[in-house]
Amino acid sequence: MKEFRDRTIGNAPLVGVFAEIPHPVAVEVTALAKPDFICIDWEHSQIARDQIENLVRASDIHRIPAMVRVPGHAPEEIAAALDGGARGILAPRVSTAAQAAAIVKASRYPPQGERGVGPSRATNYGYGIFDYLADANASIVVAVQVETAEGLANVDKIAAVEGVDVVFIGPGDLSVSLDAWRPEGAQKLAKAIEKIIAATLKHGKAAGIFCGRPEDVARWAEKGASFFILASDTMFLGAATAAGLAEAKTGFKPAKRKRSAKG
Repeated sequence: MKEFRDRTIGNAPLVGVFAEIPHPVAVEVTALAKPDFICIDWEHSQIARDQIENLVRASDIHRIPAMVRVPGHAPEEIAAALDGGARGILAPRVSTAAQAAAIVKASRYPPQGERGVGPSRATNYGYGIFDYLADANASIVVAVQVETAEGLANVDKIAAVEGVDVVFIGPGDLSVSLDAWRPEGAQKLAKAIEKIIAATLKHGKAAGIFCGRPEDVARWAEKGASFFILASDTMFLGAATAAGLAEAKTGFKPAKRKRSAKG
């Protein structure tokens, strides 16, 4: 259980995938591709709370760590993800150090936090509660997502919060917040991303970022990022389908019909 966090905070290069399709089969198929982890996207998909456990379970079958991007900062949402067996949480729209500290508290048991104890799947429904309690605080990955202009301004304080393991960049929302989503804003966005990565590394935390394309991983790895989420199951499904159809249609010529005797 602890290996995933050890690799994360040790800045090992990790590449995961967002899971947005609300069905265990999609998670299993993704897990068979052997990503370093799967992040179940509870924020931006039609995944419901009562589906989280089964999606995590589908990832566990193939021994791929599953974390959950929770919809917000509510302790109840964080608890639901972790109680379902997730190995970590990704909290969106973190713009202040106070928000980051509250997310850490909700993710850790006392004395490091305020997470509640219950007979959940994570604790083997209560039968393994003592083993889980002994290891959970040292094993759960806490990632906070910086994706606003306010978060950019406060990134040094956010990265300094004790208990934050990963400062994760959401380039899409960040570009909109900075009014840098048009092509001419690319340089402004790149400078903002570099600032977040530098602040994160300064405080000894792992820097992460969402990458829509494989080549983006190498680009930001050169700047010091080590924790990547590459696209999503829906993006890969769409891209593979489009590529397969295009290849199938290349040089495709319908057979000529023979004319009948009547012409």
